[in-house]
Amino acid sequence: MNQRSARVRLTTLAVAAALACGATLLTNAPAQADTATFVKASEWSGGYTGQITVKNTGTATLNGWTVVLDLPSGTTIGSYWDSLMTQSGSKYTFKNREYNGTLAPGATATFGWVSAGTGAPTGCTLNGNPCAGGPSPSPTPTVTPTVTPTVTPTVTPTVTPTVTPTVTPTVQPGGTLWMAPYVDMGAWPTPVLSDMVTASGVKNYTLAFVGAGTCKATWFGAYDPRSGWGKDQIDAIRAAGGDVKISFGGASGVELAQACSDVTALYNEYKAVVDTYGLKYIDLDIEGAATQDTASVNRRSQALAKLQQTYPNLKISLTLPVLPEGLVESGINVVKSARDAGVNLDLVNVMAMDYYRDADYGDAAIQAANSTFNQLKTLYPAKTDAQLWKMLGVTPMLGKNDDGRTFDQADARQLVAFAKTKHLGMLSYWEATRDRNACNGPLYKCTNIPQTPYEFAKIFVGYNG
Repeated sequence: MNQRSARVRLTTLAVAAALACGATLLTNAPAQADTATFVKASEWSGGYTGQITVKNTGTATLNGWTVVLDLPSGTTIGSYWDSLMTQSGSKYTFKNREYNGTLAPGATATFGWVSAGTGAPTGCTLNGNPCAGGPSPSPTPTVTPTVTPTVTPTVTPTVTPTVTPTVTPTVQPGGTLWMAPYVDMGAWPTPVLSDMVTASGVKNYTLAFVGAGTCKATWFGAYDPRSGWGKDQIDAIRAAGGDVKISFGGASGVELAQACSDVTALYNEYKAVVDTYGLKYIDLDIEGAATQDTASVNRRSQALAKLQQTYPNLKISLTLPVLPEGLVESGINVVKSARDAGVNLDLVNVMAMDYYRDADYGDAAIQAANSTFNQLKTLYPAKTDAQLWKMLGVTPMLGKNDDGRTFDQADARQLVAFAKTKHLGMLSYWEATRDRNACNGPLYKCTNIPQTPYEFAKIFVGYNG
């Protein structure tokens, strides 16, 4: 729009016992066999960050690896990184990415995930052999008694009492911002969010935009987020019972992934903003040439996955251009990149605006939502329809669009009604100060249709999921 402590080694048949007690348990595996070692890198009530390190202990190059493991009932994987993951029931399969599959003798590759539930992996195999290394051995009298007395008493009580009451807050710690319109924080005079809450009834906002200056986060090229610019306003929003999402990018700025050539540097800039404002939600508004810049798209995805490793509860949305027929190919590729990097996307938010065609813009917004839902169904086949609708956000442009077409109050009521039937993950709009001004004039500050101040806000605020 314009403007990751208990370290444990996975073993053969005794792997579950070793993981449950947090000890290191080894079998008589050949020393030269490839291994995969599991640790809980961090833990909290109801979940943990898991990490597996694949090591080539042989004398020849390892070309590709596949790790397969099971998780006990009540434990599931959400976000993951540095691997490609598929799931069949309780069994998870992790395959190397294109950049970490070739391991020279002695080399390692590490991947990880965030678990909802506290159960540790069992039955781990690496390229078909036990993760402790060597060919799968035949059961022997020395292995059997190790498994039987140890697994039964320790795994069951860990899963049953702990997981049930804690999964929900782990998945949705900050609730859902069902309606969070964009505010152009670079508008003049600077918007006063607390005044907007009082006048409009809207409690939650998406603050735009944090851009880049030589791989440094900046509010629209003017203020360093590390200084806490605008934090008093965000504090006021929270004190009134709302919250904010900060959006990076935008049509007229440079998104950080384009300015930072290093994943770690990019991660540090995102993290600085999250830390300064104590964010639970961030948005990446990716438009124009940025959607087609494969290097920055993949760099962004890796940095966001790393950010979610640090903050497992952080909710991330991608805001992308859309047509009534759905996301264009470059937009689909942005979602695929995030998915394949292991980003647990909260939302794919489509900019239902500026189609540059004759159409009813209320009908077009709904068609775009339906089309994008069908695309998400292909991208995330394991998700239910309800989960996919909740993963979808829609953001029209109020009043006159840049293409001269109009999204009016009747279109807003039509979109809100549709969102209620599908239980969309979010409604938003561009942009709150235009709704406030209720004027004719430049599109960056006026809707250029007849309206009263905050008339659109009072229509959209009726949406609560």
